[in-house]
Amino acid sequence: MKKARVLILEDDADIRELLEYSLSREGFDVASASDGVVGLSEARRRMPDLILLDLMLPGLDGLEVCRRLKQEEVTSGIAIVIVSAKGEESDVVLGLGLGADDYVAKPFSPKEILARVRAVLRRTSTRDERHDDKKKIVHGELQIDPSRHKVFLETGEVPVTATEFRILHYLASRPGRVFSREQILSGALGPNAMVLDRSVDVHIRAIRKKLEERRDLIETVRGVGYRFAETVA
Repeated sequence: MKKARVLILEDDADIRELLEYSLSREGFDVASASDGVVGLSEARRRMPDLILLDLMLPGLDGLEVCRRLKQEEVTSGIAIVIVSAKGEESDVVLGLGLGADDYVAKPFSPKEILARVRAVLRRTSTRDERHDDKKKIVHGELQIDPSRHKVFLETGEVPVTATEFRILHYLASRPGRVFSREQILSGALGPNAMVLDRSVDVHIRAIRKKLEERRDLIETVRGVGYRFAETVA
């Protein structure tokens, strides 16, 4: 079985070495960098399955690294887990809003990191069996293609992250049904998804923004959660 590739972008040598050791011991193919500029270049060159990204990087800060990777078509599908000492809710919301798949606050335990990495890799795999055996979903000009893990509007491809894709696919395949945040987490990302309830709102906002004029396809049901529009105009 091919090893999952993980790139660690962390300027603290002790933390970087701890992550390298922990992940390598568990069978991951690990590379690292201590500088944001170098890290961005390594991400483009290596195309890892997942990046552990510190925010306080020299050269180019982690948020900018995340922003650039998610804006570029070739690297937009790389899973990103932010690992940072900045653990306030506003920091978490900002990181997830830029497209990160998860956020871990320092200090952390190696076991927690391993669990988060495995959880994100499970739900971001484009070969996930739960998507491969499903047909393309079409709602008006919106097309969701599970076989290619891509979303399209009449204007072209919509650059969603892996987590955004799974949430959108989950809702769109069940139009008219109302789901709580907890149900969306469990249904779209799996019962063991290590994600905060409030991150669902961040991902929904990001999806709506990317859907542009079709943002109204995802409806808010106050006090309950969200649903995908049953009738498409």
